[in-house]
Amino acid sequence: MNKIEELALAMIDYNNGDPKRIQHTTKVHAYASMIGKCEGLDEDTLFILESAALVHDIGIRASEKKYGHQNGKLQEQEGPAVAREMLTRLGGFTDRQIERICWLVGHHHTYHICEDLDYQILIEADLLVNLFEDEESPNAIRAVRKNIFRTESGIRILETMYGING
Repeated sequence: MNKIEELALAMIDYNNGDPKRIQHTTKVHAYASMIGKCEGLDEDTLFILESAALVHDIGIRASEKKYGHQNGKLQEQEGPAVAREMLTRLGGFTDRQIERICWLVGHHHTYHICEDLDYQILIEADLLVNLFEDEESPNAIRAVRKNIFRTESGIRILETMYGING
């Protein structure tokens, strides 16, 4: 079993009894991996991206426990510490990889134009899933496409999935 598979199983265990969160995470991981490969990420950056995709929402339970609710900002606030603990416990991640994964977890709801391709792809993969799960309107999807999506692969998937152009 490789580290990505091991981390995926750890995340499934962490979300025991919550199939909606497990399904969300595995879908975000699948899109992040696909987009990352299509965009030509190097092996290490792809590993970091896939790992971050698997733990991107790990702050939800901590937020709910601490605040009685969760939102994107609370996920960003609470997620990195929980992710760090899981990654450290599993082993096989360098300090640099853990730092980058935790940074991505701590920013995945901060939508702004970014230069870092792994960050952009994580945002796009999460949005591909959230737009569907939240049953967003065609106008909202077009706005997200215009204002947030930047990768050629992410745009292609979004436009094809929802049957939109630009």
